[in-house]
Amino acid sequence: MVNKSVFVLLAGGKSERMGADKGLLKYKQTFWILEQLNRISKSNISTVYIGLGHHFQQYYKAIPWFEKAQNKFIEYHNLKIKVIVNHFPEKGPFSTLQAVLENISTKNDIIINHIDIPILNTEELNKIISKENRIVLLNYKGKNGHPIKLSYNFWKPLCLLDINDKNTRLDYQIKKENQVNTSIIEVFDKVVTLNINTKKDWLNFLENY
Repeated sequence: MVNKSVFVLLAGGKSERMGADKGLLKYKQTFWILEQLNRISKSNISTVYIGLGHHFQQYYKAIPWFEKAQNKFIEYHNLKIKVIVNHFPEKGPFSTLQAVLENISTKNDIIINHIDIPILNTEELNKIISKENRIVLLNYKGKNGHPIKLSYNFWKPLCLLDINDKNTRLDYQIKKENQVNTSIIEVFDKVVTLNINTKKDWLNFLENY
């Protein structure tokens, strides 16, 4: 059966602590954001939305087809990719997620990951893709990680939240949900808990993973 979930990859932050756009860090012979897409392409996902914000022009300069993907889906490694630009990224990370969600016209479930959290191994990624519930979380040795999966009925109302409300945070909205509507998948891939924010974090990742 063809999987209908779509992937949301968020790369709209300032990357101030890193001192460079995280998605444009060099990883082997490519950019980190393209490596993330390569990892997604090995899973059962076929559609990806990329959320850009701060410094979206740098992404366009480094990867010119990203700009073209604003207007139509672009094929890349068997993925259909659409780029959404958040023109008000100063309103915080949720504003970039909201900008992407507002541009998803289908009733698909979504898988959300941030650019600074490496995509986990294909086998375990496919487990979260195939799991059905309003919310699906990954857990590594007692610590929750990313990506997370949200059903259409859960994520669609997020588009209507007031971005200026202090409670307009994804973690807060998830905690409000009845526990019976949340599934937790235990995984063995530690990268789901990583958060690569600084050059030290990046170098540690390159050395150990």
